[in-house]
Order: sequence, then C-alpha cells, then structure tokens
Amino acid sequence: MNRQAEKDQGSSPLNRKRTGIPKLLDDTVTSTYHDVLAIVEAKFELLKIEMTEKIAVVAALAMLGVILLIGIAYLVTTLALLVGELVGHVFLGYLFVSLLFLSCFLFFTKFRPLLLKNLIQKILLSLHDYNK
Repeated sequence: MNRQAEKDQGSSPLNRKRTGIPKLLDDTVTSTYHDVLAIVEAKFELLKIEMTEKIAVVAALAMLGVILLIGIAYLVTTLALLVGELVGHVFLGYLFVSLLFLSCFLFFTKFRPLLLKNLIQKILLSLHDYNK
C-alpha cells in the first residue's frame, strides 16, 4: 500500500519535473514572454525620451517667441519715436506706425486672406522636408 501511495505522489503533475518537449515548450514560452515584456518596456522608455525631446523643443520655441515679441515691441517703439522726431510730434510717429500695422491687417484679411496662410504653410513644409 505504501508503494501505491508513493506512485501516486510521484505521478502527480505538480511534483513531476518536466523533461523533453514539454520543458522546451515551457522554457520557450517563458523566455518569449520575458522578451516581449522587455521590448514593451524599451518602447515605452523610447516614447518617453521622444516626448521629452518634443516638449523641450516646444518650450525652447516658446521662449524664443517671447524674446522675439519683446524685441519687436522695442523696435516698433523705437521706430515710432524716430518717426515722431522726424515729423516733430511724438504722437504722429505712433500714429504712422499704428496705421502701418492696421493697413497690413486689412490687406491680409480683406484683400489677400490666403496669401499669409499659404506663405506660412510653405515655410512649415520646407522646414519639415529639411529635417528629414
């Protein structure tokens, strides 16, 4: 009777060691699973690095945009003061510069609304093609 109990314990699927093809299949599936997990983790890390790079580019462009706007504001103010000195009245300089900007606004909104859009689109497409 003891021998029958030993045979039953040894023949249970949990206590038996896998050998041959079942062991090979088990090892293959396990290693494939771990490889897939490693690939997914690597792809996720690569995505994080790429997103960080894109965010850094956007932040740098935003900072450059702010610096450019401040520079343009000072340039416009200087131009208005120069025109005001040449005409004799400072307010006339600001008036002429304001009329220049308003005429540009009217030109791009009423007379040639697609000109500015097409120009910006061509610039962006040429920048995109240049980086490839």
